[in-house]
Amino acid sequence: MNGKLLPADTYIVVNKTILSLEDKKKITMLYQPIIGHTAVSLYLTLVDDLEKRDFMSGELTHHHLVSIMQLKINDIVIAREKLEAIGLLKTYVKEGNVNNYVYVLYSPLSANDFFNHPILSVVLFNNLGKKEYEKLIDYFKIPRINLKDYTDITANFSQIFTPVSGNVFTENDNIVKKNIGSIKMDEKVDFDLLISSIPKELISDKCFNEETRNLINSLAFTYNIDNLNMQGLVRNNLNEKGLIDKVSLTNDARNFYEFDNAGKLPTLIYSKQPTYLKSPKGDTSNRAKMIYTFENVTPYDYLRSKYKTGEPTLRELQIIEDLMVKQKMKPGVVNVLISYVLQVNSNKFTRSYVETVASQWCRMNIETVEEAMEVAEKEHKKIKKLTEKTNTTKKSSTATEDLPPWFEKNIEKKEMSKEEKEELNNLLKEF
Repeated sequence: MNGKLLPADTYIVVNKTILSLEDKKKITMLYQPIIGHTAVSLYLTLVDDLEKRDFMSGELTHHHLVSIMQLKINDIVIAREKLEAIGLLKTYVKEGNVNNYVYVLYSPLSANDFFNHPILSVVLFNNLGKKEYEKLIDYFKIPRINLKDYTDITANFSQIFTPVSGNVFTENDNIVKKNIGSIKMDEKVDFDLLISSIPKELISDKCFNEETRNLINSLAFTYNIDNLNMQGLVRNNLNEKGLIDKVSLTNDARNFYEFDNAGKLPTLIYSKQPTYLKSPKGDTSNRAKMIYTFENVTPYDYLRSKYKTGEPTLRELQIIEDLMVKQKMKPGVVNVLISYVLQVNSNKFTRSYVETVASQWCRMNIETVEEAMEVAEKEHKKIKKLTEKTNTTKKSSTATEDLPPWFEKNIEKKEMSKEEKEELNNLLKEF
């Protein structure tokens, strides 16, 4: 669809499932750390829109959502797309002078399925950190009772009820039932190549069904496994029936990644600034280009671009990972912090200095690149003023020279130097 969502566009909500209080709890505890509170708020607002025994709403306009949620229409689109991507919502549209949307709601995964999902469990772990993740595991665990000395005396159906003759039962597909949406992903694995690499006599006709393909593709995405290595993992996990042992394949994929990455799970340092926190497009000033760079390059790649030769050290990458996992800093904000620290701290990326700046930004709840740039500028001005007042001849540890170019007041008007332009263009071309 090419048209832009407008407040006048209508929608109805259809509930394709049974939503319980427990489902709502899972959405806030398990899904919210991944999709954010705005997307969760949209989901719960759509639930509240339901009428007719909670199965279908009347026709509403998107102006209703804008008003009740106090959000811009674009923020609602971003939140909706997150719900779609994670399997809680499906969207249909009929185009016309006024576009008509249908929003179909689905239940969240069970806690067991969520914590065993190859993508969601890893993302939740990275977003929360080990301590909070383990708290959630404990919350959803079923207490175990030792039944060793007990006897099962549960009655069978046939012991209690007697069969009677009656009319032939006719199935009804329209009765409401619990439905869970699926997570859609682009195909990372070349399945034609994968299947052709395995001798036909080793695999069953049901070996590569939709469920198995989704699992293989999810594992390839989560653990960044290429086609060649995935072929080896799949072949190693074929059983005597010609089927893939899914549990064993998942464990092997995780072990493969941990072996290749010094025992670590997939890390957030390769992620980019979330779309909903990016600046609007259209500004062509030099400052806007720098903001665009910070928003569209991963912290790993941004730090790597500061090296003329070689790669960032493991210690530096661990510092960045801690900022994103423990401090929950956004990727674009981390990029600004990297730029700032390297410039004012004589190109040294030391943990103590980084954490001092990071803790201040976290207390200020800095989430966007522009906010990070502004607070860095203000902080530098304070230090500069203090240095001038003390009238010291010694250079401050946060040097006033060689500052990032975005500290300039007139950067929108001022042309970049040839070297600055070249560095920025190379960075944007590469990423």
